[in-house]
Amino acid sequence: MGPTSHFFTSQRLRLHYVDWGNSAAPPLILVHGGRDHCRSWDWVAADLARDWHVIAPDLRGHGDSAWASDGQYDMAPFVYDLAQLIHGLGLAPVTLVAHSLGGNIALRYAGLYPDAVARIVAIEGLGPSPKWRAERAAVPVETRLTDWIDEVRGLAGRTPRRYATIDEACARMRAENPRLSDTQARHLTVHGVAANEDGSFSWKFDNYNRVWAPVDIDHADLERLWGRIAAPTLLIYGAESWASNPAEDGRVAAFANARVELFEGAGHWVHHDRTDAFVACVRAFLTDTAT
Repeated sequence: MGPTSHFFTSQRLRLHYVDWGNSAAPPLILVHGGRDHCRSWDWVAADLARDWHVIAPDLRGHGDSAWASDGQYDMAPFVYDLAQLIHGLGLAPVTLVAHSLGGNIALRYAGLYPDAVARIVAIEGLGPSPKWRAERAAVPVETRLTDWIDEVRGLAGRTPRRYATIDEACARMRAENPRLSDTQARHLTVHGVAANEDGSFSWKFDNYNRVWAPVDIDHADLERLWGRIAAPTLLIYGAESWASNPAEDGRVAAFANARVELFEGAGHWVHHDRTDAFVACVRAFLTDTAT
């Protein structure tokens, strides 16, 4: 029958999540990535909901959640939102399965509250690679900040793109990930756009999410959080993705109990590109009593 919609409040924002039922089962939260939405998990959620109480939130500035009034989407508020959802619904200890930006958020939460997380799966969720960080560090701080100001100022004058039809928006979705089937692309598009008054369609996410915050916690502090994660951790990467594999770049060493699973024939959206194999892998990990 699909999930039911609900809302909770975090820092005065009305945030949306969907609940797939089965409330007597162990809780599991699915956290989407940047410029995505909670219904992108539907194929995964429909399977896992047979054995878990699955909840999938829309991050602030995404899907049917409110936009930040100041256009700021730093990592700390995202982590706070997840903490509020878990605390408000009394879900701890909870299992977390998260993608990209959502993985970054979930891993930080797990490091802050290690006793609140039973297991965690992060799809390409470690954030910038060591190579990217080194290149960024080589740029003077005044240049990084003025570049950020210029980028935000540019977005301030940018209006959301309008698509005349769902098919037109769907074509844009397919261009973003050519591996999507027609069914996947249409589903992601239908749940990812809102109708404008003139009959056109625009993506639901706030364009300010396109900008990385100019300042974040130090990487050494981030690795400290990763090292505090007590739960068994599965880091998933696509063999054809642009993301750096932590088994090769050394970042997996920061974790106390983590392994990396590489999926052939998949890019950044492993849960879309190899859905059946992904679900089977996650199920095996979540039910493995040896880990």
